[in-house]
Amino acid sequence: MQRRFTLGIEEEFQLVDAQTGELRSVSPRVLEKCGVYFGEQRIKPEILQSMVEHASTILPNIQAAREELYATRATLSRCLTEEGLALISAGTHPGALWWEHRLSDEERYHQIEAEYQDVGRSVMVFGLHIHVSLGSQEMAVALMNQVRNWLPHLLALSSNSPFWMKRMTGIKSYRSVVWRRFPRSGTPELFVSAGHFERYVQDLIEMGCIDNAKKIWWDVRPHPFYGTLEFRICDMPATLEDTLALAALCQALVAKLTWLYERGEHLPVLERDYLEENKWRAVRYGLDAEVLDFVRRRRLNMRDAIHELLEFVDDVVDELGIQREVLYLHSLISDPRGTGADRQIALYEAGGDIEAVQRYLMHQTLQGIAPDELNPPRQAMHFFAPEPM
Repeated sequence: MQRRFTLGIEEEFQLVDAQTGELRSVSPRVLEKCGVYFGEQRIKPEILQSMVEHASTILPNIQAAREELYATRATLSRCLTEEGLALISAGTHPGALWWEHRLSDEERYHQIEAEYQDVGRSVMVFGLHIHVSLGSQEMAVALMNQVRNWLPHLLALSSNSPFWMKRMTGIKSYRSVVWRRFPRSGTPELFVSAGHFERYVQDLIEMGCIDNAKKIWWDVRPHPFYGTLEFRICDMPATLEDTLALAALCQALVAKLTWLYERGEHLPVLERDYLEENKWRAVRYGLDAEVLDFVRRRRLNMRDAIHELLEFVDDVVDELGIQREVLYLHSLISDPRGTGADRQIALYEAGGDIEAVQRYLMHQTLQGIAPDELNPPRQAMHFFAPEPM
């Protein structure tokens, strides 16, 4: 099972001043300095110069993910320390104003700016993307239809963006609000087959709407090149343990649904508008949301709904080797402090200090990394990927 459901994890990090946590448009300098440790395929520019993306290698299991992501974050942080910079892992920055940050000088991003104008320029948000490999496009489309039911649960677990432009928004995942302005985003529609999905993509290409399927930015999508199902719903979570737990849950969900699919068992699928009701509740309330079960005609709180999800995937947990991550998820949903969003809000309400929230986020981003791992690097540390997923 593990060889089949390999993982790829993409993390979008904020680049901030190491003392204040203020966002800085410095990615060209960071990419030049840190690229020697990772190579250009592992650390990349994003649309704004105040962010970088780390793309993992192909990870055979969650244990490999844990080892690589901890080493990567420590190395990247050491590299930034020499420049007076630090990382933040969160879906939005508490105090930054998007118009003060420069666009990356890449042709792709200039095209996005030309097409989308302020919608593109203001996309100062940071997400976690999780790839799970599958055997076929047909299966990827069938599973996409079904995993849509649990996208709100994943968003609630990752919710970590309650601030936008120096304001506490009252929304647990304001990143989702900002990202929703883009076309071809949000919950995907139902597709009856891979052929149906491919016809949709080809229609958009032939009519000049897009040049390839990567410009379909749904919350979950069959990746057009990697042969994976890509989950795009999550905020950048508060800690690396949150990230690993979410990756494990996505892997387990795909593994369980594949097991059912291969036995001719299919779960009920709902139209997009029903699912958007639950997504809004996750956006607004995070783990405190109420979930609407339209199939069984009931209402339940998000924590209970996630408990049911964990029970649903329980029979693949041992084979995938993700017991530690599932225990972490049980602990997270039982913790009264909630997710990163809840903790940011509590800190701000206690003192009204956005800079304190920024410093807290820097600390959370490095949680679990020993201080001696953050000393300036003495030699290059290279991560080489196998062929693309």
